[in-house]
Amino acid sequence: MEHKVEENGGTLVIAFSGDIDLQSSPDARKALLALVGKGAPILVDLSGVGYIDSSGVASLVECLQSSKKSGQQFLLVSVSEGALRVLQLARLDRVFKICATLDEGIAAVS
Repeated sequence: MEHKVEENGGTLVIAFSGDIDLQSSPDARKALLALVGKGAPILVDLSGVGYIDSSGVASLVECLQSSKKSGQQFLLVSVSEGALRVLQLARLDRVFKICATLDEGIAAVS
């Protein structure tokens, strides 16, 4: 798993690629939590994620909760089919705000 963080018009965009599983989820968690408290909305681009397991989902949930406490918006964007399937099975597609594209996500937090 790899990730890249960019700022886009006052919004923090973190894009993951590869699998987010038990081995890589601690790194994903650390990268996500590093963005919390910076004040800017956080968009998590999952277009490059082929597979995410429960540990990866737990990292997303933890960051969502932390960002809410700090008053930041937290959205998932461009969620891959595999990752979306896992979120739907856990019914977390109802918990996270999910936008189909990065542009929709940026518009949603503006």
